[in-house]
Amino acid sequence: MGRWLFALSIPVLALSLAANGPVTQGRPAYRNPALTPDERARDLLGRMTLAEKFWQLYMSPGSLDDSTHDYSNGSFGLQIRMPEGSPASRAAATRVAWGRRHTARIDSVQRSFVERTRLGIPIIPFEEALHGLMAEGATIFPQAIGLAASWDTAIARRVAEVAAIETRSRGIRQVLSPVVNIATDVRWGRVEETYGEDPYLSSLFGDVFVRAFESGGVIATPKHFVANVGDGGRDSYPIDLSRRLLEELHFPPFVSAVINAGARSVMTSYNSVDGKPATQNPWLLNETLKGAWGFRGFVISDAAATGGATVLHRTEPNTPAAAKHAWEAGLDVVFQSTWEQHRPYWEAVRTGMVRESVIDSAVMRVLRAKFQLGLFEEPYAPAGGQAGAGDDSARQALAREAAGASLVLLTNRGG
Repeated sequence: MGRWLFALSIPVLALSLAANGPVTQGRPAYRNPALTPDERARDLLGRMTLAEKFWQLYMSPGSLDDSTHDYSNGSFGLQIRMPEGSPASRAAATRVAWGRRHTARIDSVQRSFVERTRLGIPIIPFEEALHGLMAEGATIFPQAIGLAASWDTAIARRVAEVAAIETRSRGIRQVLSPVVNIATDVRWGRVEETYGEDPYLSSLFGDVFVRAFESGGVIATPKHFVANVGDGGRDSYPIDLSRRLLEELHFPPFVSAVINAGARSVMTSYNSVDGKPATQNPWLLNETLKGAWGFRGFVISDAAATGGATVLHRTEPNTPAAAKHAWEAGLDVVFQSTWEQHRPYWEAVRTGMVRESVIDSAVMRVLRAKFQLGLFEEPYAPAGGQAGAGDDSARQALAREAAGASLVLLTNRGG
């Protein structure tokens, strides 16, 4: 009888493997931290429905406050902010108290994804961090242009390390920074976010920022790829530059951030490059970034940039078509402003406009990063929360020191 039971168990096991992927020691392989991120990601990908795959490729600000927002299929990640509250309550709260509240809110949202979705895939909470974490109670440091004016990468490194600690202490695992665009025209409204006009200096300061965050367990996102500033300082404008100029002036900070500093995400720009929107430009994304530079992270759009092909560049008839061409060109994650805006992108996936092989490739990049971050083992903020960011007075003293180093005095010698 034992032999019959053994014989019957073989096809049952084979069926289980075919349907759900390999199981190790009674648990799915993707739950096994002894396997590599690639092995775990491949196993998890094989278990996912099309809807679950799509939601790993969509990011937006959000929370669980609105019950009409359906996150049952998961999400790439959310930008989770504190409700504004009354001016009196904000004034009464200390910096540390705000940090603790924010941490608890992020952990609560994360817990819902880990415990209440079918596969338990954690989200990547994300935020801006151009001059320190953009959150109530976080330390405000000088803008990038000020740090670059110090010509001091050592102090920039200290600033980035503290900002990374504050970010990680709240459970935030990706920042949409740094801006490593070259400031070619002072009339551009985002010059203060850059490290200036020199590609070498921008590379040095960008690398310092990226290394500090990536080594601190937070994904850095150099942006905006590429050449975000147009003639006359126009923003999101068509860029018609030679390949040589792109390679010598605009590419170096991105090359360095990806290859030297290890950035695991890159954000595309709103503008077009050589007639194609950067968000759906195969030469930029597939051939250059992922091909020539060997980038293995994931590419995200700027907020609402994917649909910009229909309203800004007017190169697409509708948003699903724009989404199809963006994903095929090498975009991985669509970044939009609200949960509701996911619909035309899901339509492109649901109706088969986008090949599932293209979707699978993008999802693999996202899942690999989530396993690399250790999110499946440690999805929440570290113990101690904001208190783990160190002495608050020391952080404020560093901000003052950095501000002083950023000041530039000009002397008119000889009249």
